[in-house]
Amino acid sequence: MMKNKKILVGVLFMSLLVLASCGPQKGASVESSNIENKSEKKEEHLDYKNQEEWDFEAGDAQSPINIETSTAVPMVDAGEITINYNDLVIDEVDNGHSIQIDDTGTAVINGRNFDLNQFHFHAKSEHTINSEYFPLEAHFVNKAQNGRLAVLAVLFKEGQANPAFETILQNIKKGEKATVSDPINTSQLFPTDFSYYHYLGSLTTPPLSENVEWYVMEHPVEVSKEQLKTFNTYYDGNNREIQPLNERIILKHENQ
Repeated sequence: MMKNKKILVGVLFMSLLVLASCGPQKGASVESSNIENKSEKKEEHLDYKNQEEWDFEAGDAQSPINIETSTAVPMVDAGEITINYNDLVIDEVDNGHSIQIDDTGTAVINGRNFDLNQFHFHAKSEHTINSEYFPLEAHFVNKAQNGRLAVLAVLFKEGQANPAFETILQNIKKGEKATVSDPINTSQLFPTDFSYYHYLGSLTTPPLSENVEWYVMEHPVEVSKEQLKTFNTYYDGNNREIQPLNERIILKHENQ
């Protein structure tokens, strides 16, 4: 009888050991899942207040920059830009760090062909002119056949209401993708004078890849105070900090 009791106690003791060893593994699995979810959320919603934590590949040619107009060098190339963007866009999405409009069309930039992928907005502006910020900046992201990226940047100032921007505002669905049935006259989002500043930089969101061609329009486009206020209810402060120019040259193209 005593022998049987010893066997029973031994079995119970081993069972407790097995249960104890399983407990932490189960907890670790839950913790790992929580970390993954947090990581996914962080990627979807960029934290502009902690930009030093962003994933950064490498390099010293980052964007955006401050453009000192007095030091810009006149461009030798002809430099003309011709855009033919479609007014009937694919969709509009609140992607967690900007309002993005997926669109198609073409651009001829200094004699080279590009296709438009999308355009989106930052408030306040990412680039500055002589250290001056603007309340809004649009980026038209174009891609060449060889994969080269060229971004046309347009600065906006407070003034008259902009019909194209109003259509964009009316179609925002917070955190979602929306179908846009009304045309967006993209030409209304550009100045009539295509003079610009040009330099080589990077993407302004992770992974911040370099070798991106930037063309920052010299003349801002007007949007109304009310339109800016509406946009700021969705995004206000989704601009990357100004980056060092280092040894880069800023070129200036004067539209003829």
